[in-house]
Amino acid sequence: MALVTDHSSDEGSRATLWAAVETICGAAPVMIDARHFMDGGTGRARLEQGALTLDVPGEHLPVAPSFVLLYEIPPNRRRAIAGFQRRLDDLGGGSIGTDVEAWRDATDKRRTVECFRRDGIGQMATIALCRPDAGTAQSAFEQLGKDVWTRPRVGMAGDHIFHVSSPDQLGAALVHYESLGLDWLMSEDADNFDQDGNRHDYRIIVLHGRPLVATERVQSDPDRPCNEATGGAHHVIDLADLPADFVQLAVAATASTGLAFGAVDLALERRAVFEVNVHPALYPPWCLESVAIPLVEAHLDVAARSIDAIAPGPRVRTYLPGGTSTLRAGITDPSTARS
Repeated sequence: MALVTDHSSDEGSRATLWAAVETICGAAPVMIDARHFMDGGTGRARLEQGALTLDVPGEHLPVAPSFVLLYEIPPNRRRAIAGFQRRLDDLGGGSIGTDVEAWRDATDKRRTVECFRRDGIGQMATIALCRPDAGTAQSAFEQLGKDVWTRPRVGMAGDHIFHVSSPDQLGAALVHYESLGLDWLMSEDADNFDQDGNRHDYRIIVLHGRPLVATERVQSDPDRPCNEATGGAHHVIDLADLPADFVQLAVAATASTGLAFGAVDLALERRAVFEVNVHPALYPPWCLESVAIPLVEAHLDVAARSIDAIAPGPRVRTYLPGGTSTLRAGITDPSTARS
């Protein structure tokens, strides 16, 4: 198995995914820096004797993985890896969640808003702003009730997000985005406070239309988002403790963007979705069993179906202590399966 991530990222999800692969397969994945396969990189994906092969000159490759897990690609680098995503799909890379258009619809928040409007997904009233002048920004601010949140069109980890409730704050946000050359969006405040007066929202992670896990994120500062990176605290909650329609809203929001896997941030009070995350941070230890292992298993299932299409017949897929999950039709000795 090849775990392809951007090694310049310090988010840490690849360590959790590494552990998930070892837990399921009994063998470590081949770690490959995704930057080799971005625009201008020397990495190549090709077929060799009918098998997908990843080749990076000078990196002790090629390797012929049974499946590829592409993850931890920062939002600002996703356009650069679109060619590799398409190549994986063309060659049958045993991967899921690599649809280029789905990534763009979730990464570009303006496109996300448009998807939600098209599909009737609950969201806060939002106005997209493309390098607006002060008058345009002020008009949007007034239209949305003078209590809003601003965010960049493409961002991550709660960076460059502001709660704006005064003309001075609006002016500061305008200058900030201008200085960075960013397009941005302005959304009505969700008034998402818990009984203790803290900001809070929920994150529900969805895989193939099935909710895997939910967390509540709490922020004591009413002017900061609930992301963990901005000081929010989070804890896992039972999906059964949330209203069924609220959980289904997360499933519908993921489907609206076209993602097979995603993490949906939403407010219970207004039944409003904020965003769908392509690659949510997978924090150990709770993410290992609840998210990373199901995600790896889903990739194994795709690889198994691909193998069945090539070589139909009985297939053994037994997880042995310290052993490898066999994927090829007719293989019974784990030591002969490709990692």
